Amino acid sequence: MGTSPRYGRVLIKVSGEALLGDRAHGVDPGQVDRIAVDIAAASGLGVELCLVVGGGNIFRGVAGAAQGMERATADYMGMLATVINALALENALKRARLDARVQSAIPMPTVCEPYARPRAVAHLEKGRVVIFAAGTGNPFFTTDTAAALRAVEMDCDAFLKATQVDGVYSADPKTDPSAERYESLTYTDILARNLKVLDAAAISLARDNKLPVLVFSLHEKGGLAAALSGEGRFTLITEGDGHG
Repeated sequence: MGTSPRYGRVLIKVSGEALLGDRAHGVDPGQVDRIAVDIAAASGLGVELCLVVGGGNIFRGVAGAAQGMERATADYMGMLATVINALALENALKRARLDARVQSAIPMPTVCEPYARPRAVAHLEKGRVVIFAAGTGNPFFTTDTAAALRAVEMDCDAFLKATQVDGVYSADPKTDPSAERYESLTYTDILARNLKVLDAAAISLARDNKLPVLVFSLHEKGGLAAALSGEGRFTLITEGDGHG
């Protein structure tokens, strides 16, 4: 594996489901530790790292709304779930000997720092990992959109979306063996083909700010560091020419 990263500062979006391991719900400490080790290896390349983590392993706002709950209330519950996951990741990163801070868009100072851009930037410059929790702090926005927003706010060089597969496919490769995998795509490709890797608001934010998006597998050991070095398997989404 190469040791020269292509990016100086990146944001990584980790889904809540990634923390499940073999569990049906909640947080698997072993799985969180494994993710933390990969993040620590990426940090060892000299890259400044920040993260956004979802909350779907605990509560998903859209699902709550579908069962009759008021959507705004359901989304706030989902935001609180992301704080639980962020604290679990922070703890695991510290066990991996990497200094980390959680910042929440919903202020809860007894638990973690409130989101403040200047403080977050200062943490990154000191080599700390910053984990942004509670989405944007507003209902009706996904954690993908929150991740794109924070990546732009932090002046990141790239936005990395960690998924269950090694890139973007034309369909779910787990259920459709004929699904085509893309090496690269444009923002317009994602929107025009209705590819579900990111929601439209997140893609629009990335496009408007010329933020490259890398989609890679969280399950491949060392996959994060490989993607940051331009190696391994991932799909690159930019404003350039896409394929497929």
